[in-house]
Amino acid sequence: MLQPKKTKFRRQQKGKMKGNAQRGHQLSFGSFGIKAMEEAWITGRQIEAARQAVTRHMKREGQIWIRIFPDKPITKKPAEVRMGKGKGAPEGFVAPVNPGRILIEVEGVPLDVAKEALRLGAQKLPIPTKFIIRRDFVESNIL
Repeated sequence: MLQPKKTKFRRQQKGKMKGNAQRGHQLSFGSFGIKAMEEAWITGRQIEAARQAVTRHMKREGQIWIRIFPDKPITKKPAEVRMGKGKGAPEGFVAPVNPGRILIEVEGVPLDVAKEALRLGAQKLPIPTKFIIRRDFVESNIL
């Protein structure tokens, strides 16, 4: 499961997720990608499930880039515990995602294969996404 090797602090405040993504909102590596349309916290398990779905459909051809990483610790108090007594213990890690953020990029496979692979990967994520293509993409330069 994805998580940081080491963090400076064990617990973090929730924070606000307002506005669109200011960074990571353009394709940088691949010709195809999926873009988040809403804000959400995406867990390491969800990212891994999406990665596996995309990789399986591409039959391990081409290349895939995961553009988000879960580095925000999330805490939870045990069930049926009274108010107070401090913040709960760290439960796991999430990646905060704003609208417009590129989640996964793909390169080295035909358009139809990439579209279906990213559709299957997007089904594993808790937010609506949009399939995007690089502006200067030309079908003939693939395979």
